[in-house]
Order: sequence, then structure tokens, then C-alpha cells
Amino acid sequence: MANTIIHKADSRGYANHGWLKAKHSFSFANYYNPERMHFGALRVLNDDNVEGGMGFGTHPHNNMEIITIPLAGAIEHKDSMGNGTVIKRGDIQVMSAGSGIMHSEFNHNKNVPLQLLQIWVFPDKKNVEPRYQQIALEEKDYQNKLLQIVSPHQEDEGVWIHQNAWFNLGNFSGRHQVNYKLKSAENGVYAFVINGSFQIDGTILSNRDGIGIWNTDGFDFKAMEDNSEILLMEIPMKF
Repeated sequence: MANTIIHKADSRGYANHGWLKAKHSFSFANYYNPERMHFGALRVLNDDNVEGGMGFGTHPHNNMEIITIPLAGAIEHKDSMGNGTVIKRGDIQVMSAGSGIMHSEFNHNKNVPLQLLQIWVFPDKKNVEPRYQQIALEEKDYQNKLLQIVSPHQEDEGVWIHQNAWFNLGNFSGRHQVNYKLKSAENGVYAFVINGSFQIDGTILSNRDGIGIWNTDGFDFKAMEDNSEILLMEIPMKF
């Protein structure tokens, strides 16, 4: 029988910096919960709202796979690898921080709030050469089906990272049901409801609720209302 853990949206850590309002599914910065340090190799799941024109000044990272998913608005990104770009809803960005990078992230718009998910995954290799990748999705490609947006393989759909992990994104109409099969018996899945509501493993989950599932080869989930969007993050439970 599968193991599960449920994290309701209102149980997350919260930080209000004025220009930044952030919800933390796992311990981060001033939010510390010894029972919420990580889920397998998934270390950080931050749900950020950034005021117009504001953002994170240049700061370092190393030995982490960092995936950014804008939900509304646009992010202006610059880094020590020479990248300078804008990412918006429908784009997926990954940085393999590896041996060390510096970067900054700002709300590209002066008057429009920015909403984004930033996700950190522990890598399976340390001190790799830092790298950057960005892709644009077509919304029709994840309507009533899952679209792979992250994998361990350069030749696969989506961006790739240094970890045996697969992320899938889907937007579903009400009562649509899907069966998800895990890629590896060593992995678990952390499912995060971006919008709407889903029934997963017999539990109803709503906006920004999360559930971790492991010791299973697959599970069913069903959208409970139209425009229900979900992110599935399959990651190793031991790393």
C-alpha cells in the first residue's frame, strides 16, 4: 500500500517582506519545520508573489537544480553565465547551479504583480559545470493530459536536470481522470495543485495543497472542477 503525506495550503510557512509574499512548502530561510525539510530529493517548493519592479538582487547558488515556473506576469533574469532573458507564464526555466553561479530575478513589469513557483532539487552530481535552459510551452499541449516539462535526459521533452526526476504539468476539465505510472520504483511523487481541485488517493485537494506519494508504482487522480491545474514532481526518495 502506498505511503502518503498531505500538506494543506494553509500549513505552509509564510514570509511577508512587503514587496515579496512567499509560501514555503518546505523549510526555507526563516521558516524552519524539522518535519518539512524536504520530500526525497525535492528540497524547496516556494510559491512567490513579487510586487511590480521588485525582485531578488544578485545572489549565489551552488550544487542545486533550480526550476522556475511563472504562473502570472514575467521575470527578468540575469546570471554570471551571461544569460539575460525574460520568462513568462508558459515558460519553464532551469539552472544547474553546480560549481557556483550568481543571478538576479526581478519582476519585469512595474505595475503588474508576478507569481511564480521556484523549485529546488538536490542533484545527483556535485560541482558540475553550471548551465541554463529555458523552454516555452503551448497551453494546448497540457489540456486534459500531462505534459513532461522536466526529465534527466537531454533528448527528452522539456528541460533536463542532473537528477533522476520527471515533472509533468496538466490542466484538466472537471471529472477528467488520469493514471500516473512512476518511472522508477525508487521514486515518489509530490503533487501540487496550482488551481482548482483534484481527488488523489481518495483525498480532495484544493488550490496550493500538496500530497507526497511513495512506495507505489502508480496512482489515479481526477479533476473535480474545470480549469484544474496540477504539477507532478517525481523524484528519488533516497539520494
